[in-house]
Amino acid sequence: MRKALFILAELEDRDLLWLVESGRRRTIAAGTTLIAAGGEVTELSILVEGQLDVILPPDKIIGELLVGDIIGEMSLIEKRPPEVSLLAAEETRLLSLPHEAVRRRLADDQGFAARFYRALAVMLADRLRTRVARLARSEQAGEGDADAFARESELDEGILDNLHVAGERMRRLLRLLEEERG
Repeated sequence: MRKALFILAELEDRDLLWLVESGRRRTIAAGTTLIAAGGEVTELSILVEGQLDVILPPDKIIGELLVGDIIGEMSLIEKRPPEVSLLAAEETRLLSLPHEAVRRRLADDQGFAARFYRALAVMLADRLRTRVARLARSEQAGEGDADAFARESELDEGILDNLHVAGERMRRLLRLLEEERG
């Protein structure tokens, strides 16, 4: 859920409402490929229920995405196709927004754009730091593993300052989606 915390910590309540009002609810069955490596990604999605496996072709599972994870953010920023596939490990629900709708909102609302791009920058910086820490830990093979793991798992102070806000926004997002479903 860390990805969603980065985004939701920066966005305002009105941004959250825009996501819910503009997004399309999707349910995908277990075993369904959401994104194929090398394929086009046209939506930004928030995983609201279920699990997606991250698969490095041809069939190596290298990770999983869980509730609150953001999907399609890199394809929103750059045109390069994804290197991995995403496969539903179980029935999975998403809130999806077409990239074009997000781009329009970014162009029309400078405040939203600043908040959104800052959240993406913080999220991607965290992802890079996490990968570097893992590489360092694997190279040291046992030396300082606990320290490297602790540094890798730490959240940025700015996120910690807004963690309660981000958590509440995530709960609100899930409630709003559940109300519409019920």
